[in-house]
Amino acid sequence: MTQKTVLNETHRRCGAKMVDFGGWDMPVNYGSQIEEHQAVRRASGMFDVSHMCVVDLAGPGAKPFLRRLIANNVDKLRVFGKALYSAMLNEAGGVIDDLIVYYLDDTHYRMVINAGTADKDLIWMAARLAEWKLAVSIAQRRSGDQALAMIAVQGPQARAKVWQVLPATRTATEGLKPFYATMVGDYFIASTGYTGEDGFEIALPAAQAAGLWQALADVGVQPCGLGARDTLRLEAGMNLYGQDMDETVSPLDAGLAWTVDLVAPRDFVGKAALLAQPQMRQFLGLLLLERGGVLRAHQKVVSAQGDGEITSGTFSPSLQQSIALARLPLGVTIGDTVTVEIRDKQLKAKVVKPIFVRNGIALV
Repeated sequence: MTQKTVLNETHRRCGAKMVDFGGWDMPVNYGSQIEEHQAVRRASGMFDVSHMCVVDLAGPGAKPFLRRLIANNVDKLRVFGKALYSAMLNEAGGVIDDLIVYYLDDTHYRMVINAGTADKDLIWMAARLAEWKLAVSIAQRRSGDQALAMIAVQGPQARAKVWQVLPATRTATEGLKPFYATMVGDYFIASTGYTGEDGFEIALPAAQAAGLWQALADVGVQPCGLGARDTLRLEAGMNLYGQDMDETVSPLDAGLAWTVDLVAPRDFVGKAALLAQPQMRQFLGLLLLERGGVLRAHQKVVSAQGDGEITSGTFSPSLQQSIALARLPLGVTIGDTVTVEIRDKQLKAKVVKPIFVRNGIALV
């Protein structure tokens, strides 16, 4: 059965084109994916991300639990609201999910996990908790009486628009640095967006979501769908679970080595596998140099060092060129020219750093 966020009827009233996204009925656009993309790069746009799952961990075992559960080290978190991006791995070192952990205190943490993996994530966490016998409660906040909705407001004008609608939040959020969060009344406001632009992700009681969405629309924030979200995140070089990594892919091969702490003496699920098999591939960007096609997932990449594969690809509205993220042989270097097989064509592409656009500025 298809699931719906609390904003589903709001999207439909606004004329959104709805699609099935991992079992969720979600807006893909509100008329023009390109206009929505450009609104975020140039002004402000908002996304319903309530299908993502907020999970609250509480108890004296919360920190020891996370130290063993995820590949990044929660010992780095010492200040309220500080966020940590990490992968949760299986014993073979494959990525069960990529997620964000927020520090509240040593006995309280908040996680945000992906929509399509939430059920299996919660089962996995419950099994690890039973195995390790730690004193921690795990509470999902996507459904039930304590359900939270999430609205991401992104773009160079995003903060000003949020303060216009929620003026009481300005003092607490004006100095909020990237990858931090704060609480203001019912609002958990984080600076951990998925577009490469400034802005906030706001978690709030589900019953208040429709009102906030409408208030933001009334001050000119553009509603945006999954289509723009994908082109924005790809331009920003941000991974998408299920395309750029999954349970068969090591984070070391998915461009996520920076989220893995193999130095600290702590053990975590998947550490032994990562130590036994170091990085085999590298995660880089591609910029198509010739006309005649668009870079897409699963296309073969041919280089002098061997073959690779595109994991995510699209036509970039900001660059007006086709771009992609790809897993390539270790010998390939930035600046190399490779060949991509697109249907019956062999088209040239340039290897670049896997960040194409940030804060409205082209980086390639």
